Amino acid sequence: MSGGTSSKDSRTKAGQGRDGTRLFLRVDFADGRRLGPGKIKLLEAIREHHSILAAAKAIGMSYRRAWLLVDELDRMFEQRVIVTFPGRRGAGTEVTAFGERVIALYRAMERQAAKATSGALDELTSALAADYHPKSDAEPGDPEADSQLAGPAVKQAG
Repeated sequence: MSGGTSSKDSRTKAGQGRDGTRLFLRVDFADGRRLGPGKIKLLEAIREHHSILAAAKAIGMSYRRAWLLVDELDRMFEQRVIVTFPGRRGAGTEVTAFGERVIALYRAMERQAAKATSGALDELTSALAADYHPKSDAEPGDPEADSQLAGPAVKQAG
C-alpha cells in the first residue's frame, strides 16, 4: 500500500476495503456442497439470538430459508453445527462447539484471503474507470442496450 497507510488503516473488515470494495469467499466442495458468507452470517446470528427465527429476522432472511440452510449445514458435516431444544421459548437453539469451529475456520480463511489479495485488490480498485455506469438500467428489448451487451460487431472475412 502506498501513501504510508498501513494495511490495518485501509481495511475495515476482513476482505473489505475502505471504499467498500470487498472480497467474496465461498468454499465449493468437490461434491457440490457450499459454505459461504450467508451460512456463516446465519450461524453467527443464531449464536447471538439463540433462535433460528430471531436470527433470520436479524439478518433479513425468511424463517423458511434460514431453517433450510441450518438443515443443510447439519447434513453437510459429520458433526452438528447447531442443536435445538424444542419447547424453549426464544432460546431454543445453540451453536455447537463444532459450529463455532466452522465459523472460526471460515473467518480465518476470509482474513487470510484478504491479506493475500490486498495489493491486487487495491490495484484493481485504483484502475477502475471513473465514468462507469452499469447498463442494467436499460429496458429489455432496447436496441441500443442490446447492441451494447452484444459487444462490438465482428467483420467477417471474405
